[in-house]
Amino acid sequence: MSFPNRRLRRLRKNKSIRDLVQETRLSPKDLICPVFVQEDLKKPIPVETMPGFERLPLEVINNEIDSIINLGIPAVMLFGIPKSKDDLGSSAFDENGIVQQAIKVIRKSYGDKIAIIADVCLCQYTSKGHCGLVTDHTIDNDSSIETLAKIATTQAKAGVDVVSPSAMMDGQVIAIRQGLDDAGFSDVAIMSHSAKHRSSFYSPFRDAAECAPKFGDRKTYQVPYSNAREAMREVEMDVNEGVDIVMIKPALAYLDLIAETKKRFNVPVSAYSVSGEYSLVKAASQKGWVQENEIISEILYSIKRAGADMIVTYFAKSAAKFLQEEK
Repeated sequence: MSFPNRRLRRLRKNKSIRDLVQETRLSPKDLICPVFVQEDLKKPIPVETMPGFERLPLEVINNEIDSIINLGIPAVMLFGIPKSKDDLGSSAFDENGIVQQAIKVIRKSYGDKIAIIADVCLCQYTSKGHCGLVTDHTIDNDSSIETLAKIATTQAKAGVDVVSPSAMMDGQVIAIRQGLDDAGFSDVAIMSHSAKHRSSFYSPFRDAAECAPKFGDRKTYQVPYSNAREAMREVEMDVNEGVDIVMIKPALAYLDLIAETKKRFNVPVSAYSVSGEYSLVKAASQKGWVQENEIISEILYSIKRAGADMIVTYFAKSAAKFLQEEK
């Protein structure tokens, strides 16, 4: 007797059949690789809390881009670490700032062979370490979004393809869109960190980018991880302001919100598999407690299965390697 549930066994019988019925597919083309570039650095500096990741001097940025392109990854997301900080985050919107320089170098060297995405925020650039400008220990939202628009415009002048505001300031998308359009950059897209949650998963990044807040925390402008409806309102506001791509961040603990965003909104959905997700896996792997590539694969497939069209991930290069080998 053949039981109906045997059809599942039959469809798993060998790899060729499994490939035919595979429901969710992942490839290097789904991945975006973060890159840290630091001003006035003499040589790459390992990030202690993110094994395998480095802060890079501008002079070697092309070596990193070469390796990313060769792995079939279509895009990078640039994060800058400046040599000096001030209350206004001036180096963030300096036309010769570190991210702007990196954009120019990559664009000149590679043309359209890789998409350049740049973070738009103030935490790395201000003396206070917050994502917006601070007045009397309070985040000044309106002056912050004006500054974010200036940052995005200088990145556009340098040749960026996509600006990615991560500050979670109210009105940041519409302010940036207006600034870009007024400066003649209506073809530059916006990927907003639309629902960026207050999360302990960011800790290694704050070490890598030297951007921990000098007082207080970010609870007043990041989404509480307990509030799913609030997260959807944040996404909806960005969609209404003209965002091109929305993002849920972090990814792994927020798969339900990725799925809900995909269901509700007719825009591309990105997910950010953040530094803490990376570091937890790397630490467990170094202890011999998990098989690293298997865990990476499972995590990234779960994010894609939830509905992400693209994934920003520190696993991008290692994942691209084993995905290529699987072909």
